[in-house]
Amino acid sequence: MSLRLRKTSNKVLINIPISGIICSLQYIGIHQNLTSVKTARPSRSVKLLNMSQTPSQLAGLPPGAADPCVHCGFCLPTCASYRVLASEMDSPRGRIHALRAIEAGELELDATVARHFDTCLGCFACVSACPSGVRYDLLIEATRPKLIEAGQRSPWQNSFRQLLLQVLPYPRRLRALLQPLRAYAGTPLQNLARRTGLTRLFGPEIEAMELLLPPLAPEAFSDQLPAINPAHGQRRGRVALLLGCVQRCFDPAVSTATVKVLAANGFEVVLPQDQGCCGAVSHHQGELELTRTLAGELVRSFNAIEGDLDAVLVAASGCGHTMKAYGELNDGREQLRAPVLDVHEFLAQRGLTQAFRAQLQPLPASVAYHDACHMIHGQAIRDQPRQLLSAIPDLQIKEATEAGVCCGSAGIYNLVQPDEAAELGRIKADDLSSTGAELVASANIGCTMQLRRHLGDRASVLHPMELLAASAGLHALPGLMQGTNIAEVAGEGQDR
Repeated sequence: MSLRLRKTSNKVLINIPISGIICSLQYIGIHQNLTSVKTARPSRSVKLLNMSQTPSQLAGLPPGAADPCVHCGFCLPTCASYRVLASEMDSPRGRIHALRAIEAGELELDATVARHFDTCLGCFACVSACPSGVRYDLLIEATRPKLIEAGQRSPWQNSFRQLLLQVLPYPRRLRALLQPLRAYAGTPLQNLARRTGLTRLFGPEIEAMELLLPPLAPEAFSDQLPAINPAHGQRRGRVALLLGCVQRCFDPAVSTATVKVLAANGFEVVLPQDQGCCGAVSHHQGELELTRTLAGELVRSFNAIEGDLDAVLVAASGCGHTMKAYGELNDGREQLRAPVLDVHEFLAQRGLTQAFRAQLQPLPASVAYHDACHMIHGQAIRDQPRQLLSAIPDLQIKEATEAGVCCGSAGIYNLVQPDEAAELGRIKADDLSSTGAELVASANIGCTMQLRRHLGDRASVLHPMELLAASAGLHALPGLMQGTNIAEVAGEGQDR
């Protein structure tokens, strides 16, 4: 920390970077709290995360993954949990220090400490921000299974999480659960229940589930797309597409639009009819065995496709992030025979055809693109979706002030940590709304549901593939803001 003296008339002003003071004081505070358990300090010659040298409550963490951390505090402004909780223990730096203290025997992994790890959204924004290259993503992913083993969550939290993991990854089960809700979701009855506060009687977790529940289209209850979707015009390649589990139930139009855009650009699209969940939901919760089971089943489903494939494509960023990690999750035993690519990544590489570009009608509107965490931080995909959206005539792309900050969805985080997630959702919605955009583009189903809840009627939230397909006249949308149909808007733009 630098200190400079400057003389003004007869006064001496001391200029000290405020951020440096804050970071130093915070570090001192957490260090004192953590070391108060045990006064003896470990030798600096011991690598605190080396499991072969140190007895540990958390054996199996990546050796040395936290060693580069110098507690600089660059991760703090990017950390979603730190933003809403304002606690050092709920920041990447604080959690790393806690891991070191646990490994050194200075801190016990009790319920209080476990809660600080549970507040992490796993957005990986800190990884992008870290100047020292700390692999916090590896640390938190390895820590989550240890939290389950430690058994420090409440019986209700354990039961609720298990219920979600027994339903969400299984489309048939999820559809069966949603059947009774068809007459409720998106109706005046739902609006009445929300206005009267009736949903609050069931507790914050159930209330959060209800607030995320969208109107349920008939397409949500059965897969409408054929197994083989032929390319239009000259065939440029052959791909397979993941339908997803949550996405096919809550926003099936995304898959329809994606298939149409790919086919219109010369790609045959194959949809394995027996495909299930990719394992992203369970992976995010540290349920490794369930994740490996789901991943193995999905690999076998896609590898059973006859003929060559250029890629296995994903239109939901959380799924893509997990599927790209299959080699590590399964120790290289079961892997997809074609590379996994996000659909935006693939189309940006291959390019839109001239014939498709000629189909695009003007859309005189503005759109704020929302960067899903597992896309921008997990897969380093930022420019490709914007590049594709910029192909739509008259569509103005606006940038949010804090594009890389998590919206609060984070798998099932908005269900198991509803208060923190709701605050993050409000912050993100206000940030996107401040751009003045009529539309928000989101390439992840969890983010989409979270943003629709918190944006309300301030902006319509759509997938980039839906906007491309609608502009090309391939895909009808239920309507934009204030009931405006995109085809009508495009027509008005063309008339001008």
